[in-house]
Amino acid sequence: MCANVIVAEDDPKQAELVRRYLEREGHAVTVVGDGLAALDEVRQGKPDLLVLDVMMPRADGLDVVRVLRAEHRELAVLMLTARTTEDDLLLGLDLGADDYMTKPYSPRELMARVRTLLRRTKRSEKVAPSTDTVDEVLSVGALKVDPARHEISVDGTPVECTPGEFRILAAMAAEPDRVFSRQRLLEELHGFDRYISDRTVDVHIMNLRKKIEPAPRKPARLLTVFGVGYKLTDPSRSASRA
Repeated sequence: MCANVIVAEDDPKQAELVRRYLEREGHAVTVVGDGLAALDEVRQGKPDLLVLDVMMPRADGLDVVRVLRAEHRELAVLMLTARTTEDDLLLGLDLGADDYMTKPYSPRELMARVRTLLRRTKRSEKVAPSTDTVDEVLSVGALKVDPARHEISVDGTPVECTPGEFRILAAMAAEPDRVFSRQRLLEELHGFDRYISDRTVDVHIMNLRKKIEPAPRKPARLLTVFGVGYKLTDPSRSASRA
């Protein structure tokens, strides 16, 4: 699977190492050394993947992700970071990064992550929007999730979500009232990853509640099932049963 990849890394040795491994797998690689150059390259071309260091001059990796997602650019983003605190890692995911690796990392594992992200991207591209996709929209009461168009709405009002938030909500909307464990939702997000904790899911759920619940502190749609996980339900049905 050949792809166009941008590597944004200000350490020349690290950048050269990543470039060599990517090119060995047949990818076309562009290397830049700062955040603003990364933004320019993404805007000028159509990359499939951005391998993005967090600590960079001119604009750091977190700012780059924030800008790209604000511009609704859907390329996959794999962040590389020397920061090991959980809050820093969760912030990157919250802003819209698809995956991350902490330094030092194994180049072979990095390539495995790249292959996973590119496969996921290619699968998404195969689902093209058309006039025949109306029946594919997932509805849980007033909440609508359109996987083909990557759109979410509540009572007809569009809701902006990060890619991670979208994947969680789409999986739950496909099986309303099913209880999803945190581990199951982690697999939906990133596959097996020894670095990611259950708190990653909790952060995404908290942010989703802010976007789809009238009262996020008293959720009616995205419910906690204590000791198990979370489920998505139609609050109007719950009210009628009561």
